[in-house]
Amino acid sequence: MTASYLSPRRLVAGRDEHPLGVGCRPIGGPATNEGRPVGWARVADSSAVDALLRAHALGATVFDTSDVYGLGHSQRQLGRMLAQVPRASVRITCTVGTYKGTGQHACSSLNLFRQVEQTQENLGVKHLDVLVLAHADFGPRDRYLDEARDTLQALRDSGDVAAIGMRVPGILPASPVASDPSADRWGSQPRYDFLFEQFNPQVLSTAVSPLGPQAGHTAAAGTEGGESVFSFARRHDAATMIHEPLLHGLLTGKYGPHAAFSPGDVRSRYSPANLEIIDRGLEALRSRFGTDPQALARIALHYCLRRCPDSIVLTGISSPEQAEANYFAGFNSELTDDDYAFAESTYAALRDELSRQVPSAATP
Repeated sequence: MTASYLSPRRLVAGRDEHPLGVGCRPIGGPATNEGRPVGWARVADSSAVDALLRAHALGATVFDTSDVYGLGHSQRQLGRMLAQVPRASVRITCTVGTYKGTGQHACSSLNLFRQVEQTQENLGVKHLDVLVLAHADFGPRDRYLDEARDTLQALRDSGDVAAIGMRVPGILPASPVASDPSADRWGSQPRYDFLFEQFNPQVLSTAVSPLGPQAGHTAAAGTEGGESVFSFARRHDAATMIHEPLLHGLLTGKYGPHAAFSPGDVRSRYSPANLEIIDRGLEALRSRFGTDPQALARIALHYCLRRCPDSIVLTGISSPEQAEANYFAGFNSELTDDDYAFAESTYAALRDELSRQVPSAATP
C-alpha cells in the first residue's frame, strides 16, 4: 500500500486492520426475511470458502456477516474458513436486529441471546469482535430498548462480544429538539445522540456508495440539512465501517436492464429502469478504465477508500478471482488525483440523472 488512504485503519482500540474488509452477504445465497429479499445469487460452497481463504491470505482481516445473510448459510461458510486460520488473525463483525424468528421483536432479550449463540455456533467461535445493531427501532415507545441495552451489556461482560456497533444513516437529519429524544424512532441526529448514551457503541456502520448521499468524511453538521455519520463518529470517538460500496455489485457494470435476479436476491429490488440508468452512466468509466467489471470495481472501491479515509470498507466476494482482484491487483496502484476527479464527476452526473428520473433509485 502506498497512498495514505490505503493505510491500516482502526476498528476497535489498539488494533490496525486492512482498510478493505470482506462482506459476506454474497456467499449466503438467496434468502427472504419478512417478505423482503436479503440474500444473493447461489454460490458454490467450495468457491465461497476458497474466496474467503484467498482474501485472508492477501491480508484481509475484517469479515462481516449477519444472521439474515442466507439465514445462517453465510455464517456457516465463514465458519469453515475460520476453522482453517488462526482466530487472532481475523476480526468478526456481525449485524443482528432484523431477524426475529418466531419472537415478538428482533431486539428482545431472548432473541438477541439466541441469535448471538446461534451465530457463535455457525461460526465455530467463542466470541464476536463487534456485534452491530441493524437499526434504531426498538418497538412502540422503545418497548425493547432497555432489555436490548442490558442484554448487550451482559454479552460484553461475559466476553461473548468484545464491542458493540450500530448501523446509522450516512446523513443524520436534524430535527426539532424533542422533550423526549427516545420518541424519535427514525434516525435523526438527536435520536442517535440518545442511543449512543444508551449503548455506548464503539463502531458505527453505514451504507456508502459513489451513487448514494455524499456523506464524505470531511462533512460536518449542516451538510444536506444534517450531520454526517463521520462527524458524528468523531464527536463520539467511534470507528466507522461502510458497506455496499459497489451498490450491490451494480457499479461493476455487470448488470444491464435485462439482468434477472432471484426473488431472494437483494438486487431484485432494482427495477429495469434503475439498471438501465446505472449501466448507461458507467460508459464514461468504461472508456477510461476498461470494460472489465473488476476494473470498474477497483475504481469504486478506491473512490470510497479515499472519500472515507478512516473507515473500514466492506466489499463482498464470492470467488477466489474476485478476492485476488480486490485485495492484490486492486492495491498494486493507487487512484491518481486525475482519476479520482474523473470518477467523481462521472458518479455525480449519474447521481443527478438518477435523482431526476428515478427518485431514490440508488438506495432501494
